[in-house]
Amino acid sequence: MHRDLPDPHDPAEPACAAQVAVVVIGYDDRAHVGDAVRSALAQGDAVAEVVAVDDCSTDGSAELLERLAADEPRLRVVRRATNSGGCGSPRNTGIDAVTAPYVMFLDSDDVLPPGAVDALLTAAAQARAEVASGLCVRRELPAGRDQPWQASLYTAHTVLTHPSQRPRLVHDTLCVNKLYRTDFLREHGIRFPEGRFLYEDIVFTARVLAASPRIALVPDRVYVWHVRRSAEQLSLSLDRERIGNWKARVEACALAYDILLGGGQKELARAARAKFLDHEVRMYARELGLRDVEYRRAWWARTQEYLARYDAADWELNPAAPGRLLGRVVLESPEPRDLPRLRELAARPARLLPPYARTPDGVPVWSTDLPRVTLIPLLTHPVPLLPLAVDAELSPRARAARLHLRLHELYGRVAEAGPCEVDVAWHARDDDRTAWRATTALTPSGPDTWSAELPVDLAALGSGTWDLRLTVRFSDGAQRDVTAHALTGAGRLRRRAVPSARYGVLLVQPYATHSGTLALRVATGVRGVWQVARGRLRRLLH
Repeated sequence: MHRDLPDPHDPAEPACAAQVAVVVIGYDDRAHVGDAVRSALAQGDAVAEVVAVDDCSTDGSAELLERLAADEPRLRVVRRATNSGGCGSPRNTGIDAVTAPYVMFLDSDDVLPPGAVDALLTAAAQARAEVASGLCVRRELPAGRDQPWQASLYTAHTVLTHPSQRPRLVHDTLCVNKLYRTDFLREHGIRFPEGRFLYEDIVFTARVLAASPRIALVPDRVYVWHVRRSAEQLSLSLDRERIGNWKARVEACALAYDILLGGGQKELARAARAKFLDHEVRMYARELGLRDVEYRRAWWARTQEYLARYDAADWELNPAAPGRLLGRVVLESPEPRDLPRLRELAARPARLLPPYARTPDGVPVWSTDLPRVTLIPLLTHPVPLLPLAVDAELSPRARAARLHLRLHELYGRVAEAGPCEVDVAWHARDDDRTAWRATTALTPSGPDTWSAELPVDLAALGSGTWDLRLTVRFSDGAQRDVTAHALTGAGRLRRRAVPSARYGVLLVQPYATHSGTLALRVATGVRGVWQVARGRLRRLLH
């Protein structure tokens, strides 16, 4: 039995009184769960209780939590008798256990930033909202670089009386950057899928939106999602190498669509199908080249099967989006094809590489053997949104590296705008700082290309991983931010040691990212070169 919950809308209840329960879930994560719990307790008086649900850990996590609870009356530990294999069941256990009028969720390897609960609780109380949502940042570890998640939703304080007012909400499928009225979840029977169900957030979020809550959006940072790609055991969402992961993702997206449609949220349901193309399909298409033939065929068949359920209205929603074109190619092709070109189109921003085919009557199409996959919607974009293709090659040399760029025509649209110059910048992968920038002219180099060449001061970059970013400028004043397609083959991406007046020696390796973009690794000095060689030897021995 739950005690009677205080009324969060009672004027006698201050906005930041102890009204929030934070459910922390964990399994065999002793190294991090303490930090997660402490970040919840540090939120202050607004937190009435922290319910730590241990999913039958074997590494001492539960004992650690019990010791913390002995000194903290707000902390309660709930130990599950059997491991669920997922995140949904322990969160449901937490929903059942909380007694506060509001609840939010926290994973054991993440943290709540200071002020997160106050920001969400104040917004929910003032707006009389069942749900309050704020900005989540993905923090890449160990580098510490923060990437905002769905930042366009959280630019200002906003109150939505109905979720259909902001269809973009279907893109924010996280449950952890949100505060929920506990009685709202219980009255509508909103729960997570039980057991080992991957992408349970997608289904839970659909159930929340289908219940038509009043929603408050805040621009505050309310959740820090730690992304540990080098961990021995990847998180469920990052472990995408097996086809079962993709099948689980498709299943979750399909179920979310059915939930939204069944709840009378037709506009949100269509937006969810559009999101599947623009987010899920693009993300996995960028990685298809890394998978074996069996995986590719299974991925293609499962994607094709799901896309066959789309109707004409689904395809007509934002028809110029690159994901629509990707989906059309998959749907019209019996076998995987054109994977390098699909990878480039799936990049962000999208790049459409040649060849640029036409039908006999001049209609732009993906290829002559797929005439039904038309490019006309894609070409309706203004120039600043076109999927421009720029090839790039970096040639490390003893005196100065040279960067070669080549911009491709796109059915006459590029020539019409008049490309005149390109801004070139190298950004540090770890912290996104710009270490080197230059601007150079673009000149015609053929009937359908424009080229530029400029020196790059590798010593000015220094040690680290560097991403190349370009801005193509046109004579009519328009500009387009792009990344560059890395040219491969003929030793173009070979690691080279070059002399340096500043460091003695630089070890330089241009390489192509998963999405085909040119990037650069630099090691400085003899010590840096030795560290790279030692790491390579260790991997070979392993």
